Amino acid sequence: MTGESEAGAPPALDKIEAPEAGASAAREPLRVALFSGNYNYVMDGPVRVLNRLVAFLLAKGHSALVFSPTTKKPVIKHAGDLVSIPSVPLPGSRSEYRLGLGLTGAALRRLEAFEPNLIHIAAPDITGFMALKYAEKNDIPVVASFHTRFDTYPRYYGARWLEKYITGYMRNFYGRCLQVYAPSQSMIEELKRDGIGEDIRLWTRGVDGDLFNPKRRDLEWRRAQGFADDDIVILFVGRVVLEKGIDVFAEAVNSASRRNPKIRALVVGEGPERGRFERVLPTGVFLGYQEGEALARAYASADVFFNPSVTETFGIVTLEAMASGLPSVCASASGSRSLVVEGENGLLLPVEAGAQDYAEKLEILAASAEMRRRFGLAARSMTRDLNWDAIFDGLIRNYRDAILQKKN
Repeated sequence: MTGESEAGAPPALDKIEAPEAGASAAREPLRVALFSGNYNYVMDGPVRVLNRLVAFLLAKGHSALVFSPTTKKPVIKHAGDLVSIPSVPLPGSRSEYRLGLGLTGAALRRLEAFEPNLIHIAAPDITGFMALKYAEKNDIPVVASFHTRFDTYPRYYGARWLEKYITGYMRNFYGRCLQVYAPSQSMIEELKRDGIGEDIRLWTRGVDGDLFNPKRRDLEWRRAQGFADDDIVILFVGRVVLEKGIDVFAEAVNSASRRNPKIRALVVGEGPERGRFERVLPTGVFLGYQEGEALARAYASADVFFNPSVTETFGIVTLEAMASGLPSVCASASGSRSLVVEGENGLLLPVEAGAQDYAEKLEILAASAEMRRRFGLAARSMTRDLNWDAIFDGLIRNYRDAILQKKN
């Protein structure tokens, strides 16, 4: 991409290529040790991206070894070799996720035998910290990718006082990495503002435009879900957890539908708060977890994508909705600000906006088929150049640049 697209794409997404400084690095095959808090046992955005990355590395002739907690019932067939890290369920309502207990024993021996020439950490947890220490001790270049504003989570679980301590830890952790990869320019700006990381680089996200496509709209399928042809279907896609803004989504849709009964909700996703979501959104249609063509059909068969989450670092679901030709209503948080152009492909609200503010925007879009059409066309156009291969090639150039930095 060069310059601003006809759809008014934010300049941030024009920077999918890595700096050329790494082009002169040695051309030996990469041996990447990847550390993540989740790689195959709960489906979320980071899991999808990291599995794509490992598959790409292997296809290009590089080696990758993944370290992550595991469970007896993974939700996907993972890419590459996976080393199980001892772990325990996270306490409280997020027990579906697991906390790795560190890099010791058999896992440490696998790492030593693998002899990585780069360590990539995708979560600043106990295991990630031990991987950082291992890299420092053994003079191995270490990079990190930023997927989640973990320090914002306590506010959703009655522990806002913890935020400043977690942010302080993150400053220390990411400040010790040679490079930090953020998924959007707005996230880069946020990390710089908060002093998290030194050399922060853009590692954006791609989308499969053949899969996520307006042509997959299916009126018969809509009818089978109980929607009338003239209903305005408001779509939620994601993990059903509090930090995704499910309470705001429900209150906004309920309020808007009281004034316009044609406004209906469609929820795609699974999670520990599904029961709560169903109770506060009793007229919603809940599909549970969907993937592949079923997910693409759900996107294209909706009318408006609504994402009130303020914790997104990118919002790959927003990108998939845009590729599917949907206008979006989103919080102006770090991820969405780099995807949604106010008044061109969707509507943005301040992060402090309430449910009634969102309800008003939903009503505006529901009342104008022409606005939905125009926004949807612009959204689809903006996503066309976000090619996964180009994005991963850029990341590999960054990897080689990190190796060169370490050698020098």
